[in-house]
Amino acid sequence: MSGVEQQSTRTEESAPGANTPSASSRGAGPQTPAARWLIETALVILAAFVLAQTIKSFVVQPFVIPTGSMIPTIEIGNRVLAEKVSFRLAREFQQGDIVVFDDPNGQHPELIKRVIAVEGQTVDVRGDLVYVDGRPLEEPYVHGKPTTRGTVPLPAVVPPGQIWLMGDNRPSSGDSRYFGPRPVDTVRGRAFWTYWPLGAFGPLN
Repeated sequence: MSGVEQQSTRTEESAPGANTPSASSRGAGPQTPAARWLIETALVILAAFVLAQTIKSFVVQPFVIPTGSMIPTIEIGNRVLAEKVSFRLAREFQQGDIVVFDDPNGQHPELIKRVIAVEGQTVDVRGDLVYVDGRPLEEPYVHGKPTTRGTVPLPAVVPPGQIWLMGDNRPSSGDSRYFGPRPVDTVRGRAFWTYWPLGAFGPLN
């Protein structure tokens, strides 16, 4: 190798910046542990929020009881869980189900009552008792409290796609006797469990 070639080779190998990372590439290095932790924490919180909203919208939702219309089955301020899966799939309710539904009068976001009759059945009140299809209901959950008529003319036939609702605390319940049967699509869920206060913790029936 000639002297000129050797000098050229040495010059190329020692040229400034030839094999040294640029300032911009040094600045784009890996994230710091603190930055990674912040990103991962934010993603976990976002995933938890999305999961909670999904469960609330389609599976189970908690509700706070605003009135005393279901005393003593459910007290004012009790917290209950309402499931949404079964009635969304079957679109059917049974007599005795306790459901949360939109307040037709708009005084509260939701109300909670018991299903007394479903579509096609005839409801009447005679002698302080509720009759469905001509037969008196056995209602141990009212604890002997009388049922009086309201403002809705009786007997009444429940239209298709609707249900007749009454509170267990009949003397203090604004229900289908006053606002009539309610569409099934106004129901938010079927209440099945009281989770607060702890003294009332347990299934609803």
